[in-house]
Amino acid sequence: MPLYDHFHSPLSLRKSWESIHSAWAVMMVTRLNGALLSARFESEPKVHHGSQIEIDLAAYEEDRNLPMFGANGHNGGGVATHPQTYTPPVAALAGEVVMADADTFEINVYKQEGGWKLVAAVELVSPRNKDRSTARRAFATKMASYLQQGVSVVTIDVVTERNANLHEDVANALRLPDTFDWSSPTGLSAMCYRLLRVDGKERLEVWPHQLTIGASLPTVPLWLEPNLAVPLELELTYTSTCESLRIG
Repeated sequence: MPLYDHFHSPLSLRKSWESIHSAWAVMMVTRLNGALLSARFESEPKVHHGSQIEIDLAAYEEDRNLPMFGANGHNGGGVATHPQTYTPPVAALAGEVVMADADTFEINVYKQEGGWKLVAAVELVSPRNKDRSTARRAFATKMASYLQQGVSVVTIDVVTERNANLHEDVANALRLPDTFDWSSPTGLSAMCYRLLRVDGKERLEVWPHQLTIGASLPTVPLWLEPNLAVPLELELTYTSTCESLRIG
């Protein structure tokens, strides 16, 4: 299904972008938990209410020192999902980096809730994230904090009512060299980031994707471990979202 413009008429008069984002996050979680994540991992949608809604999707890994849980996160009764075999493409942007000190970031992104540790985050960009420089800087700081803590990040930007290169803001927050410069000609994008630490050195890998109104959406890697990624199927989950809301 082609990507629609959910921020301008006529579609914005029928369905709010908040309903699209909320439903899309649920569809991604349903797909991940139902078919892609093994019993060691779970994902859940997170909604942050402020002046505008913001949608996060988080993937957690179970602490292996705790008793074994079923696929639903409770003792017994769960059937482990067999994840698909998936080989991610080579990162388009990659290189050794020197990360800024962690104490420059204020957000604590590791969570220990019942033995679960945050390993990946998916951010559906809101208009607020692309608004003023302070909002963009806060968004970039949050993404940088995730990476500092070893959490892989995917950002999905389909906001057409404001123009901003959030990747540039993330690169500035991380003080990345010019080799990581990238911008989407359409102003819309899906970005995947992960930070590897090998032999005392840090290597950042980035998978940038241009998104275009009227075009199909890509599949991007969602990294759970250094050698384990699952496909985040944007086209499949977006199509299911639109069908469920009777769009198209």
